Amino acid sequence: MTEYGYFLSCEEFTPAELLDQARRAERAGFTRLAISDHFHPWNDAQGNSPFVWSMIGALSRAVDLPVTTLVTCPTMRLHPAVTAQAAATSSVLLGGRFALGVGTGEALNEHILGDRWPSYEERAQMLEEAVAVMRELFTGRLVSHQGVHYTVDNARLYTPPDGPLPVYVSAFGPKAAEVAGRIGDGFVTMNPDTDLVGAFREAGGPGKPVIGGVKVCWGADRDKAVDTVHRRWPTELLPGELAQLLPTPAHFEQASELVTRETVGRAVTCGDDAERHVETVRAYASAGFDEVYVGQIGPDQEEFFDAYASRVLPALRG
Repeated sequence: MTEYGYFLSCEEFTPAELLDQARRAERAGFTRLAISDHFHPWNDAQGNSPFVWSMIGALSRAVDLPVTTLVTCPTMRLHPAVTAQAAATSSVLLGGRFALGVGTGEALNEHILGDRWPSYEERAQMLEEAVAVMRELFTGRLVSHQGVHYTVDNARLYTPPDGPLPVYVSAFGPKAAEVAGRIGDGFVTMNPDTDLVGAFREAGGPGKPVIGGVKVCWGADRDKAVDTVHRRWPTELLPGELAQLLPTPAHFEQASELVTRETVGRAVTCGDDAERHVETVRAYASAGFDEVYVGQIGPDQEEFFDAYASRVLPALRG
């Protein structure tokens, strides 16, 4: 049965707001939390970027829900050995209720140290090696590794995870879905694409979870909700590989001038039509997703949680 979680957006909200949303999500009946890992927001209108590992520590004290990163890039901004330590501590703090979602990253976050931004093929190779390094470290044994991209010299996690720490791999195309199936414990993708799910299943076999996420904007005034999305999240509708290649929020703002308000109104579920929200989220369950995370865009969080608690989640659960 599909589980429904809430998506915490580090790009859009302050640490205090994220903690408040997590508590509201638990009270509303969401059963899981996902959280983004960004150094920059996509644009200045979003305006935030708290450190995800600090947030996860705070979440472990604030709520009792499982937490998954959607997603962390363990290849450039942080070395995989450091990411492994952060993930292991998060797992311990959450009593084993932590999953590490990983991906090949975006230049927006990973360029900050001045490193060259590699091609997708090279980033995929880096991710595969990074996942292997982290899994070795999760055992708590002494690890030395001399690879193509990473060196680890006599490193040991003295606070390893309590039990298994699943690594979910993000993918948005068939090649990436094959990699996710081969190296991941689960698959992360943001669209209810049955073909991608099938490619992942073919490469990874049965039993591995498929995880998705969708942003909505609940509000009594639909026009106002569309305006909110158009101002804060037009980046969701940029085509192709732009999200992976553009290096700064200013570049995303320039590209987003091509995204019209009408496009937002057609593509993003806005307003207070509960049936439309149910249909949007249910599409993921119909496509074979095991976990779906819903994020509310904008400040109307209380209205969102009240509506989902009373109208949307009960309908989704039948």
